[in-house]
Amino acid sequence: MNKKKIIKNIAFVILAMFFVGDRILKFLFINHYLGSVKILGDFFSLNLTPNYYIAFSLPLGGIGLSIFISLIVLAFLGYVIHLILAREDNNFEFIPLTFVLFGAISNLADRWRYDYVIDYLDLKYFTVFNLADVMIVGGVAYIIYIQFFNKKLTK
Repeated sequence: MNKKKIIKNIAFVILAMFFVGDRILKFLFINHYLGSVKILGDFFSLNLTPNYYIAFSLPLGGIGLSIFISLIVLAFLGYVIHLILAREDNNFEFIPLTFVLFGAISNLADRWRYDYVIDYLDLKYFTVFNLADVMIVGGVAYIIYIQFFNKKLTK
């Protein structure tokens, strides 16, 4: 097995762990099986926090936002499917794009089912977020890294 295939397999295992972990934690919170849990004292804890708005609780919400995000996710899904069908072995953008897509799908599922996104990772002096948000931000950060700082990966 070549190095690129190993990297992709590891990335997909991590993706699955984050996606499934996010869905399980959201299920546990929404069904009241998990209350507030302090991990590092007051600095880091798990707390159910409904987020009716968009990223970082910016005051944009409602059905219009859900429809808009759904259209973006569908277009994004089409692009990722195109990358899969293109079968370009050297396309390292596929991995972070898939992280962004699955993070968006997890949060969008919450938005359609509950009218809000379930956030639960609570860092003191920061916003409350979830593993899907980590997948989105991590995927975008890696895309920026590839595009601007490591051109040899895309060649």
